Amino acid sequence: MNNFFSNKAAFITLIACCLVVIISLGIRQTFGLFYFDFSTDLDITISQFGFAMGLQLFLWGAFNPLFGVITDKYGGSIAIFIGFLFYLAGVLLFYLGFNTGVNFIYTIGILIGVGLGSTAISIPVSVVAKHYPSSKRTMATGIVTSAGSFGYFVSPIFVSYSLSENGWEPTMLYFCFLLGLGLLVALFISTPKIPIGSDQNNNQTATEALKEALSNKSFIYLTLGFFVCGWHIALVATHIPTYMMDNGLPDWCATTVLSLIGLFNMIGTIVSGYLATRYSKKYILSSIYLLRGVSIIIFIFFPPSVINSIIFGITFGFLWLSTVPPTNGIVAHIFGTKYVGMLYGIVFVSHQIGSFLGAYLGGVFYELNGNFDYAWYGSIALSIFAGLIHLPIKERVIERIQPV
Repeated sequence: MNNFFSNKAAFITLIACCLVVIISLGIRQTFGLFYFDFSTDLDITISQFGFAMGLQLFLWGAFNPLFGVITDKYGGSIAIFIGFLFYLAGVLLFYLGFNTGVNFIYTIGILIGVGLGSTAISIPVSVVAKHYPSSKRTMATGIVTSAGSFGYFVSPIFVSYSLSENGWEPTMLYFCFLLGLGLLVALFISTPKIPIGSDQNNNQTATEALKEALSNKSFIYLTLGFFVCGWHIALVATHIPTYMMDNGLPDWCATTVLSLIGLFNMIGTIVSGYLATRYSKKYILSSIYLLRGVSIIIFIFFPPSVINSIIFGITFGFLWLSTVPPTNGIVAHIFGTKYVGMLYGIVFVSHQIGSFLGAYLGGVFYELNGNFDYAWYGSIALSIFAGLIHLPIKERVIERIQPV
């Protein structure tokens, strides 16, 4: 264990970043459970709710590169602290009564969306990546991603219990306390001035680093592939309950599948992070996307059943966020860790565009055809696309000519 943690700061930062994503993603994952209460008490329509959730996803991705720049220049603790301020403002204002009509969009959609830009996955992952050499980096980032999965797993259980026992307003207040804890945790995050494994002679500016990445074909391939990850996750998380209901499965089945996804994702991300330290990251990513396609094919073409649903929850859960460690690892390996927060943020924008389209177009296909068939077919095609587009990636460190 001492060989894994290079110093005390690396250990404390890893623990703190794990707590950050547990709080941030745990709360974010449960908003769908509030819809019935919001509809009854606040007169929020399904279209208002869907728009707010979609806007939240988009702003999460849109603000991620900005927080990446802040992370790379001023440190992860500053970026994450600012993000939690926005997140807390959104939940607190909502609790205080700014929660109907356009205020619902401002609080749940805009403020929380901006807050997620620095507190959910990518910024914590990029900060941890700066503390570890390439031989340990994907394992460390896999641990952070797995912590987010733990948040996915436990938060629905807590929120379901709190909603039934206390109602939505006290539950929102509990969220405020958790986000206050997140502000405190952010202070324990440190960002190395010279990231481990970085080129100390790299005098690049952020603008030069961005231009370099956008002109690199491997970066473009990686960005396009991550779009598919976002599509898959949003489609499944948003529409699985309706799909199962339409196929006559019991109500508890959808909850079980989502819980299994959270549980087995903890295992999948750790395994992915470990494998990425030993084998080619692009082949790992290609395999993950192709296996997602296989999982979907079995799920939709085999007769609907509880057993088939459980198998899908386990297999797709194992592959859920297992793309994150090797994706971040490739960015850090090719371009170095100096601007990894900003560059991974750009890749993540593509992920969130995919998330928005997966959730939105899944609903559009359902309204047009009365089922999700075309959404599933598109997901399978995208799995093949992502499996192939990662293969041309060149996992070589860029050699920069330094001025004499």
